[in-house]
Amino acid sequence: MSILGLKKKQPKTFKVKVITMDAEMEFSCEVKWKGKDLFDLVCRTVGLRETWFFGLRYTVKDTYAWLKTEKRVLDQEVPKDSPITFHFLAKFFPEKVEEELVQEITQHLFFLQVKKQILDEEIFCSPEASVLLASYAVQAKYGDYEPNFHKPGFLAQDELLPKRVLMQYQMTADMWEEKITAWYAEHRGIARDEAEMDYLKIAQDLDMYGVSYFAITQNKRDTDLLLGVDAQGLHIYSPNSKLNPNKSFPWSGIRNISYSEKEFTIKPLDKKKDVFKFYSSQLRVNKLILQLCIGNHDLFMRRRKVDSIEVQQMKSQAKEEKARKKVERQILAREKQMREEAERAKEEMERRLFQLQDEARLANEALLRSEETADLLAEKAQIAEEEAKLLAHKAAEAEQERQRIEATALKTKEEKRLMEQKMREAEQLAVKLVEQSERRSKEADHLKQDLTEAKDAERRAKQKLLEITKTSYPLIAAYSTPPPPPEGGDLALGSGSMRIDFKDSDMKRLSMEIERERETLPTWLRWLFLRKCDPTAIG
Repeated sequence: MSILGLKKKQPKTFKVKVITMDAEMEFSCEVKWKGKDLFDLVCRTVGLRETWFFGLRYTVKDTYAWLKTEKRVLDQEVPKDSPITFHFLAKFFPEKVEEELVQEITQHLFFLQVKKQILDEEIFCSPEASVLLASYAVQAKYGDYEPNFHKPGFLAQDELLPKRVLMQYQMTADMWEEKITAWYAEHRGIARDEAEMDYLKIAQDLDMYGVSYFAITQNKRDTDLLLGVDAQGLHIYSPNSKLNPNKSFPWSGIRNISYSEKEFTIKPLDKKKDVFKFYSSQLRVNKLILQLCIGNHDLFMRRRKVDSIEVQQMKSQAKEEKARKKVERQILAREKQMREEAERAKEEMERRLFQLQDEARLANEALLRSEETADLLAEKAQIAEEEAKLLAHKAAEAEQERQRIEATALKTKEEKRLMEQKMREAEQLAVKLVEQSERRSKEADHLKQDLTEAKDAERRAKQKLLEITKTSYPLIAAYSTPPPPPEGGDLALGSGSMRIDFKDSDMKRLSMEIERERETLPTWLRWLFLRKCDPTAIG
């Protein structure tokens, strides 16, 4: 067996894994492929034509490097893993994103990369700008804000703000979401590519946007410095400050950049200005610095020239594509508006239908209640009619009673007048009777007095007679029986004798006549007579 037969057969292909900002791809490459072959394959797969901004980056030891297009892939210091991992990233950044980024895929890849750098705090961003950028990121991802669909908490799984910003304020996730949503609601109508472009237009004004930093020293004994390379030129920073450079060298003011092992020399275009030298100890880093300086300077010069035919075609196609998409968006917006209006009209019709149904139901219920009320009112009307008849009858009776009472009142008035007249006559008669009674009473008193005197005279006469009789008894006895007394009971004496004409029977007779006359009077007249005669006699 020959020595050649003992050699291990070399594979003709090798595996490669390329990681973009939103996808992973694997390729089988031929061993003879150069970096350009792999890079072109990735760009075709992604659909990218603005290839000059991008590159394939890989990790080597404690730093990173960009795959060179003119050398074979396997001849470079790429990892020996299988598959070999590359990151497809933006290597150079535009000065003005709106003017330079033509394709939508280019804008999208830049948007994803810048967003990640801000969230990873590779680019410093203030809290206010972070919230605004987050709102555009939400608009690009979710579209227009819909309160009925985007409920509170819909951003809970999204990383939108740098941790430094979250730690800077004592705010809950719900409070941050509320702030972001307030801005997000104002972006209504902005398409995804427009939202991503608005995001990039804000981000390109940040101090650390598109800057690659490297540790350097101005001479071998000085303190450390930072070198920044971006689309504008070269910048020198203090180690603790990446925001404000101590010195800047714009590409337009640089005549030449030379590199010799660890020393870099920047020669200004103005020969009166001093040459600036700095040192970097790592060879790989020095090569990377030089590569970035050449690439950024080339793009700087390219921007100031007339666009190539390819770029002009791309811009024209992109313009047509944007116009077409704008028309499509307008059509979609109109259709969406019409659909929303139709849905609103449908909802309104359904609401109106439900309302009419409710009104019909209420009307039926009202009709039933009205019928019941009508029946009830009819019954009440019948009852009221009967009550009216009864009241009319009672009114007639009351009228008759009123007339009777009026007649009675008139009769009573007449009777009262007659009664008053009779009372006046009775009073006059009573007065007369009282006068007569008083006169008769006086006469009776005189008669009683005369009677009393007569009785006294009679008693004295009898006494005297008795005395005479006693003294004359013998003489009398001698005579015959005395003659009877004369009729009428009168006692006649001779000289010195007394005549008694008034008897007790006469007084009794007179009193009985007065009593009879008093009894013949009416009761009320007798009462009045007694009151006149003797007030104390009436209880």
